[in-house]
Amino acid sequence: SPSPTPPAPLQPPHLTRSPPSAGCHDRAVLLYEYVGKRIVDLQHTEVPDAYRGRGIAKHLAKAALDFVVEEDLRAHLTCWYIQKYVKENPLPQYLERLQP
Repeated sequence: SPSPTPPAPLQPPHLTRSPPSAGCHDRAVLLYEYVGKRIVDLQHTEVPDAYRGRGIAKHLAKAALDFVVEEDLRAHLTCWYIQKYVKENPLPQYLERLQP
């Protein structure tokens, strides 16, 4: 029997590498960009006005940082919210992967 196809590389569906298209106001996004072979710049979180105050940005921040840990990447934090999240959740696995 044929061997199964290997799984695709992990790509969190709620993280995006490019700015959302105009008119895309109904989803929360976290913008990021690879700035080196193993370095990801977490640039910006955006939550639609209708969904603010529900902890959604916190979920985005945690998912992004967990992804950095799982993939053994380094993270540069351009996003002020993710900087705040790390200060409030100074887990060693996050701190050791921060890129100045």
